[in-house]
Amino acid sequence: MSGLSAKEAACRPQGGGEALFAEERAYRAAACVVDPEIPVVTIADLGILRSVTMEGDTAVARVTLTYTGCPAVLAIELAVEAALRDAGFKPRVERVITPAWSTDWITQEGREKLRAYGIAPPAKASNSVRALFGETEVACPRCGSHATARISEFGSTACKALYRCTACHEPFDYFKCI
Repeated sequence: MSGLSAKEAACRPQGGGEALFAEERAYRAAACVVDPEIPVVTIADLGILRSVTMEGDTAVARVTLTYTGCPAVLAIELAVEAALRDAGFKPRVERVITPAWSTDWITQEGREKLRAYGIAPPAKASNSVRALFGETEVACPRCGSHATARISEFGSTACKALYRCTACHEPFDYFKCI
């Protein structure tokens, strides 16, 4: 597919003459939906997209949002429906609330995308006492220094905290460990 980036080529629905099964095609279409609040990561990168299965002629996408009060929930669900419809499927999106989403579900690629965008990715092991009570050591996504300080428990969105690097003096968001 000349002229397409690798991501665009991977996300483009494959035609009927190609060897992809419907469920795989549907998953690929939904997996390419970007997070409306952090447009450099997809819902698959964040672990929000749990599964896509075929039920008859309907592609059923199951999503677990980062938290139930997430203001992006409707935007994500509508974007998944549109992606599935654009790929030629009759879409249905189901919200899965258990188990609750965890930052441990963010892929390694997603963590790197967050860091490159200037957001410190969450530390692993969200169920640790240190992570739960905000004692996590946060590295600056710009210079890598661990000499950082939390300025505010809330950053640009409720799922991020605002930090400042005392080495390079730059403020940055930290994706909270949940």
